[in-house]
Amino acid sequence: MKGAFDKIIDMEGAYFKGRGSQIQTGNKFLERRLVFDHIEGLDEELLSVPKTEVFLEHPKTIVNPVKSPDIPLAFSLNPYQGCEHGCSYCYARNTHEFYGFTAGLDFETKLMAKPEAPMLLEKFLLNPRWKVAPISLSGNTDCYQPLEKEMRITRQLLEVFARYQHPVGLITKNSLILRDLDLLQDLAKEGLVQVFISITTLNEDLRRKMEPRTASSIKRMKTIEELSKVGIPVGVMNAPIIPGLNHHEIPSILKLASENGAIGAGMTAIRLNGKVGDVFSDWLEKNFPDRHQKVMNQIAQMHGGGINDSQFGRRMRGEGPIAGIIQQLFRQARKKYFGDKAFPEFNLKAFRRGGNLNLGF
Repeated sequence: MKGAFDKIIDMEGAYFKGRGSQIQTGNKFLERRLVFDHIEGLDEELLSVPKTEVFLEHPKTIVNPVKSPDIPLAFSLNPYQGCEHGCSYCYARNTHEFYGFTAGLDFETKLMAKPEAPMLLEKFLLNPRWKVAPISLSGNTDCYQPLEKEMRITRQLLEVFARYQHPVGLITKNSLILRDLDLLQDLAKEGLVQVFISITTLNEDLRRKMEPRTASSIKRMKTIEELSKVGIPVGVMNAPIIPGLNHHEIPSILKLASENGAIGAGMTAIRLNGKVGDVFSDWLEKNFPDRHQKVMNQIAQMHGGGINDSQFGRRMRGEGPIAGIIQQLFRQARKKYFGDKAFPEFNLKAFRRGGNLNLGF
């Protein structure tokens, strides 16, 4: 063990297949952490492929107000912390440090689930002072990551939303959402649900490296089609846009999504705050060494000269010539392929205070 420091632990050139991060980043909140001084002898076992661990978390509240002015959400709810999808660029990685873990491999191998989330949501909705507003699943990590197949927390949350006739938004890059078509259809009939499917690339080689445990782009397009066919409002979130890697795919992604039934499209530019910059830069160097410097430089040009950007407005879209080209390409593609398509307004009047027992008298 070594005293307070904040450096990357590189696993001596090891490459972990199926993981987005290939390093353990430091944690600024910890005074001590495990490091690799030698790769021989007793340390060999520590170089094995990381195993996924699941921890149960028991928070006192579950619905979070969103105060960022450049995020079009009022409230969010996260049934999981950490994400096995392993996206190398994920902005949520930094939040793992608050739990004593790292933004690197820990983020995708040490997961936390909140089994009491449905009960906490119901308690929240029973508050007589609650003023109805859409609640988003999720604001941080994917509510349909692989762990959901076993734990079914997201499905239980949807059951609560349906019972109280409360509006909910969902964003995911996993086709597991189709398991819950029955609940989503019931919510859609009352104007209580909107879904975004996140698609970063149509290049499967890039997806497998950058988002190793997500559904393929073909499955995600099929998911849009299946949701749309049964009347569930669905859009595509083309994010993050990464210059030099996927920015040229914007028209193709929006065209295919629209043809499969998407009625809306959004985008965000990549931002690499905190340790996410270390994770992504290392991933890029190991997978695309020929363009590493170019991509990192262009990302910096979009964010005032540095990859770490917390300025509201700019952090999500970028600024400057490169960002301008990306934004123009997106606007033109959205106009061409989506035209006058638009999401219907959320129904805020169907809410049942007290759940099914309230008959509206």
